[in-house]
Amino acid sequence: MGAPQTYDIFIIGGGINGCGIARDAAGRGFSVGLAEMNDLGSGTSSGSTKLIHGGLRYLEHYEFRLVREALMEREVLWRNAPHIIWPMRFVLPYAKGLRPAWLIRLGLFLYDHIGGRKLLPATRTLDMRRDPAGKPLKPLFAKAFEYSDGWVNDARLVVLNARDAADRGADIRTRTRVIAARRENGLWALLLEDQRTGKVEEMHTRLLINATGPWVDHVLSDVVGKPGVHNVRLVQGSHIVVRKKFADPHAYFFQNKDGRIIFAIPYEEDFTLIGTTDRDFDGDPHDVRISEAETEYLCAAASEYFAEPVRHDDIVWTYSAVRPLYDDGASKAQEATRDYVLKADADAGAPLINAFGGKITTYRRLSESMLEKIETHLGKRGKPWTADAPLPGGDFFATGFAAEAAKLQRDYPFLSSALSRRLIRLYGTRARALLGNAARLEDLGRDFGAELHETEIRYLMQHEWAETAEDILWRRTKRGLHMTPDQVTVLEDFLQSADTGRHNAAAE
Repeated sequence: MGAPQTYDIFIIGGGINGCGIARDAAGRGFSVGLAEMNDLGSGTSSGSTKLIHGGLRYLEHYEFRLVREALMEREVLWRNAPHIIWPMRFVLPYAKGLRPAWLIRLGLFLYDHIGGRKLLPATRTLDMRRDPAGKPLKPLFAKAFEYSDGWVNDARLVVLNARDAADRGADIRTRTRVIAARRENGLWALLLEDQRTGKVEEMHTRLLINATGPWVDHVLSDVVGKPGVHNVRLVQGSHIVVRKKFADPHAYFFQNKDGRIIFAIPYEEDFTLIGTTDRDFDGDPHDVRISEAETEYLCAAASEYFAEPVRHDDIVWTYSAVRPLYDDGASKAQEATRDYVLKADADAGAPLINAFGGKITTYRRLSESMLEKIETHLGKRGKPWTADAPLPGGDFFATGFAAEAAKLQRDYPFLSSALSRRLIRLYGTRARALLGNAARLEDLGRDFGAELHETEIRYLMQHEWAETAEDILWRRTKRGLHMTPDQVTVLEDFLQSADTGRHNAAAE
């Protein structure tokens, strides 16, 4: 048996921050390993409100640096991943007795001018009695403000960062738990356990990164051996998905009487996404579920605005996640900072850097900040590079989605318009690698329902670390919203079979 493999950097955690750091570091020439105990993006990173946004409400808490950085990132990320990120106009109805109009105008003025907006249109005021955006709402809202932000397929953002990291040489290991980490002869000695087989393997690394989100304190106490630490405040955010409440392409920003806000957003063409809640969480993040109180809250808050109430019976899916906010002592969950904090521990030789907090919009900037810290310990390698580097499949113009979908259908005329659009939305230009030499629909293999074909499933397993029906239906494709329980069972049976071409999505 040979000596354990040694990396420059090893990352614990396969969420957006871990995968973003792995991508940036691998692209600069560091040798990188990453272990995720479950599927990529299976925790907080797939449970967001799916927004690339500045965070208008964070201005109330004087988070100006965070908001400016997030606003600057909107168009950077859109340019680099126009298949999974796109602009969206948000309508903020004005209601007397809540935030005053002057405060909203001031916030939106800052929103328009401090973030280097170039492609996104500016804020404007709407007459809700005449504008189509007012049609789904109760007639008591006469005025609204319309502004720009962005939408993101959050789970795919994680996977595409991991895919690019692997393509640049990173070793990405899913369903692999780091069960112990100790400093030894100037290195970290790690024990990794394969969750599928129980096999334990030893690895070494010059520098260790803890990017485990809600589990960051757990890793410090139980894996690294620093008991009694407390760095993050766990806040539960839950969402409901209902049958489409409005045909308008706008999203809505609703203020609530308790000072909180929720969004209502067009989702997966046939649905409306409503969320989020903010409440402190003290359980195991693995077990987070939407509560009855949160469900009631979201239905009631949305029904204050929509002409057609949102009822329990409208709900087709719910999801919930725990946000690991850096504990700044804020009195309310919704007031706790969304900014990120990076802390290094190098007192005993091999350095450890912990990532606390953060939001999906600023993951790339967090990664650059992490690389600055890494380079103080390991020396400089390449320059910052990710601002102008498309994610896999994103190598087309930011405004070119419709043209790409049309080109795909032209080159593969057996595809329906809906399927062409869906494939470009998920895979961008890499849809062609998925389709290969297919000349007719039958060449894509079995249709498991909702136009999810065997060819696509094999692609996800071979190139994107998908292993289970949940990975495929709820994180890679969202086809779970469109499939029946019987269809899901058939897919599960197929995945259990021996001939699915499963491998570890190694660097290609």
